[in-house]
Amino acid sequence: MSTKEKILIRLKSAEEILSGETLAQEIGVSRTAIWKAIKELEKKGYQIQHLSTGYRYQSSDILNAEEIQTQIQHPLDVTVLETSTSTMKDAQLAVIEGNPSPLLVVADMQEAPHGRFNRPFFAVKQQGIYMSLLLEPKEQLQELPQYTVLMAVAIAKAIDKRLGVNSQIKWVNDIYLNQKKVAGILSEAMTDIETNSLKYIIIGMGINFSIPQEDFPSEIQAKASSLFPDGQPTCTRNQLIIDIWNQFFALLAEPESYLAMYREKSFVLGKKITFKRKEKTYFGTAIAITDTGELVVDLGNEQMTLSSGEISLSSIQ
Repeated sequence: MSTKEKILIRLKSAEEILSGETLAQEIGVSRTAIWKAIKELEKKGYQIQHLSTGYRYQSSDILNAEEIQTQIQHPLDVTVLETSTSTMKDAQLAVIEGNPSPLLVVADMQEAPHGRFNRPFFAVKQQGIYMSLLLEPKEQLQELPQYTVLMAVAIAKAIDKRLGVNSQIKWVNDIYLNQKKVAGILSEAMTDIETNSLKYIIIGMGINFSIPQEDFPSEIQAKASSLFPDGQPTCTRNQLIIDIWNQFFALLAEPESYLAMYREKSFVLGKKITFKRKEKTYFGTAIAITDTGELVVDLGNEQMTLSSGEISLSSIQ
């Protein structure tokens, strides 16, 4: 860990003002080295007060790989990018280049973000969370939809705990708050050609963090929002990212628990929905979610089980 990383962690954890002498003694460098490191941190955008008695960290929302990696309670490599065409593509490239998993790629901005069906989504620099995890699948979780469901629960739990709210999940991969979409998930599989089995899972997501409501394009303002639509977040993106992945790996260790939470968070069960299959539109009632994350729909004269696709509700499109 570099001197400036040690200083940053120490300043963030301190409630009191820290003098240059104190920092120098704790870290084992000269006061001049402390001063130079703080200047480097400030050049990166970190806000540090210079007071007569020392230094004090001011809350900053700069993405920090070291902070994220050291506080996630599961071993993984973290890469933070200023801009990315797509963090999903970055994760795919990591496989080709032979980088180990698990690997988390986080971007401050995505230039060509896309979700399911390759649809673009609205992204804003420094006001969203755009990230993808490269992971080798667990033996008891070999179906791709299971990872999407588990990820949705992890995001919802992290948001609820950090913000003190009650988020909901729209099958299969959308997180809603106050009846508006605030996050979406996209999971992709990379298979072993020889065995035709899952080799890697890539789970990507876009979370509207602190985008002011009025900044959303007019065509989606009525159905999309952010966690902090007033543009005044009460936590940092680093904190929420850490919370999300700690929830995810905790659920992954005990996968029998996530389905009950997913069903509890779902707002489609018992609701009238519509969906399309082979250009035909179906109308029915969502009645259950299977143990592999599929949606069971009662069509009146029969039941249909959906493993993927998109559904619409009359109240939320």
